[in-house]
Amino acid sequence: MNISPRILLLLIALGFFTAEAAPWQLEQRTPFNAIEQQSKALMLTPLERAHKPWKLCVLVPHLKDAYWIGINYGLAAQAKKLGVSFEMFEAGGYPNHDRQQTQLAHCLGGDFDAVLLGAVTPHLLKDVPGGLNKPVLALVNKLEDPRVGTHIGVNWYQMGSLIGNAIKRQFTSEASLALLAGPESVGGTDLVEQGIGQSLSGSKLSIGAIRHADNNRHLQREQLQQLLESSRPDAIVGSAVAIEVAVNQFGQTPPSYPIVLGASYFSPAIARALQRGKIAAACDDKVVLQGMVAVELAVRQLQGETAFGDIGPAIVVRTANNSDAAALIESLPPAEFYPVYRFNP
Repeated sequence: MNISPRILLLLIALGFFTAEAAPWQLEQRTPFNAIEQQSKALMLTPLERAHKPWKLCVLVPHLKDAYWIGINYGLAAQAKKLGVSFEMFEAGGYPNHDRQQTQLAHCLGGDFDAVLLGAVTPHLLKDVPGGLNKPVLALVNKLEDPRVGTHIGVNWYQMGSLIGNAIKRQFTSEASLALLAGPESVGGTDLVEQGIGQSLSGSKLSIGAIRHADNNRHLQREQLQQLLESSRPDAIVGSAVAIEVAVNQFGQTPPSYPIVLGASYFSPAIARALQRGKIAAACDDKVVLQGMVAVELAVRQLQGETAFGDIGPAIVVRTANNSDAAALIESLPPAEFYPVYRFNP
C-alpha cells in the first residue's frame, strides 16, 4: 500500500497506525528568553504513553492562518499518542488581550492539569498574582514571567536574520527591501524586524519601507497595493499571509520589474510557491513538531520533570531545492486536517 508521508502522519495521529518513537531533533537555547541566544543540538525521544489521562488547556491568539493550524495539528497528534486530552481556546486576534485574560482565568480555575499558552502579549500573566496553581508553558510566543520556565518555539530574531541573509544574497548592487510585517509589537513581529535589520547591516540591500497589518488577506492586500503605489522595492519580505497575497497578485498582474519575495515563516501556499520558483526563500520553524513537543513537555512536567527552558526545532531556510512534500512532515498539516478545539483520547 502506497501512503504519502503526510497522510501516514495523519493516520498515526488518528490511531490507525502506531509508529516506533524516533528521537526528535531539537535545539536548547540559552540564555532563557534572550533576544540573541546560543543554540545546542538536543535529541529528545518522546514518551510512549502518559502515566495519567492528563487534561491540558491550550490558548492561542487565533486560527486565521496555517501557522497556528499546524501547531494545532501537532497538539492533536501527540495528545492522541500519549492518551491525554485538551481544550483549545482562541482569542480571535492579537488585539484581544481581555478575551485571552478571561480564557486564561478559565484555564487556571478549571479542571485542567496544565496550560499551554500562546500569548497575545508576553505580559499576559502580570495580572495573575502569587504562585501559579498548575504548570504554564509558553507556546510559540514568549512569556515574560519568572514563574514560566519552559518556552516551546524558536528564536524569532534568528528567523528574521536567516530570511534577511537569504534575500540579501540575491543582490550584488544597491537595492531596496520592503517589509510587509504582521501586527506591530505583538507575537514575533518586532523580533523578526530586528533580525532582518541586523542581517542587512553593511550589505547592498537596505530597508526602504515597513508596513504592519494583522495577518488577514484583505488587510495585507491593501498594504501591498499601497506599498507599490508609493515605492519601488526590489525585494519584499513578509509574513506567510502577506507573501501569499503578493504571489497571487503578481500572478494576476505581474510587476513591471522583477521583485524578489521572501517569507519569514511557512505555510502550504508558501511551499507551493517555492516549488514553482515564485519565492526565493522562506523560513520554516516546523510548527507541527512544535505542537507535538508542547504536549510532550507539558506531560513530562506534570510527571515530575523540571522546566525545559527555551526549546524547539532548528529553523530551516527553505528554497525550491528542499521544499518537497517528504521534507515537510514536521512542518505542515495534511490538507485534509481541520482544527481540533476539543480532543479526548
